Amino acid sequence: MTLGQENSDGRSPPRKSPDAFRTISEVSDELNVPQHVLRFWESKFTQIRPLKRGGRRRYYRPEDVLLLRGIRRLLYEDGYTIKGVQKVLKERGVRAVAEGAKGEEAAAPALAAAASMPADTPAAEAAAEAAASQNGEIDLERLIAELEDIRGLLTQ
Repeated sequence: MTLGQENSDGRSPPRKSPDAFRTISEVSDELNVPQHVLRFWESKFTQIRPLKRGGRRRYYRPEDVLLLRGIRRLLYEDGYTIKGVQKVLKERGVRAVAEGAKGEEAAAPALAAAASMPADTPAAEAAAEAAASQNGEIDLERLIAELEDIRGLLTQ
């Protein structure tokens, strides 16, 4: 049974506290990732360390779930490889990857505001820039233009 489903007597089970530990099935459902993938990630990312109790059951702490959400985002949405995510974890640390997962939730209102405005207005551009900076994205067009300018200076 997953969170939000009814018991056999028709009652919904109580919701867990945000600080409660989660089983692998709960984390799998929450992140929409199969359980075997979570176990595989444990073997590839030493930073993921769920508690293991009797019967070798895994219990994930809230910070583990945030880290897993960040890893999922990097792999599935940002297109990183396993080695790429390992490098990000090594260079930026666990906190940065986990905070990136939190940033998705925080950026949602700004992204919605930018999407609701006509694209050619200065307000829409400002809202889009604010959403991108909240989400940790870089304005690639601006970055490419700056790099081309630098290349031009270097070839002179």
